[in-house]
Amino acid sequence: MDFTIRIATPADATAARAVVLPVLESYGLRPEPEGTDADLFDLEAAYFRRGGAFWVAEDGSGRIVATCGLCPVDERVIELRKMYVHPDARRQGIARRLLALALAFARERGFERVELETASVLREAIALYRKSGFLPRPGAVAVARCDQAFVLDLGNLPRA
Repeated sequence: MDFTIRIATPADATAARAVVLPVLESYGLRPEPEGTDADLFDLEAAYFRRGGAFWVAEDGSGRIVATCGLCPVDERVIELRKMYVHPDARRQGIARRLLALALAFARERGFERVELETASVLREAIALYRKSGFLPRPGAVAVARCDQAFVLDLGNLPRA
């Protein structure tokens, strides 16, 4: 199957929620539309106006099947958020491509570290993060449904 990755538009928010929220539920994780998932209701304010980015992947019919966002924490650190792939589109390299795009974006804009929080049940995602060089980050997590945090020092990545 062929997929196209592109920068999201504000009009993609509904389709992004249609990917992320059911995937969360399928893993037994509770969506928080008024909390950590509020960003999915206004992509412009949550990502673009803050100097971040949000991408979507579309299948051949134009249906959004994956999402990935980056949100600056400060001038050195950017957070990877909302990286989810619809079950029908998994095992085709979409997450790997989205992550590579996000890391390139972070590096090009001078960020030194990428951080993320996740839940232990998201084993496939954790395997991808580890394979990509992310290491466990000590300390507390901010999101209630998450129990793990990872960090990637962009200075340790080889240049493309």
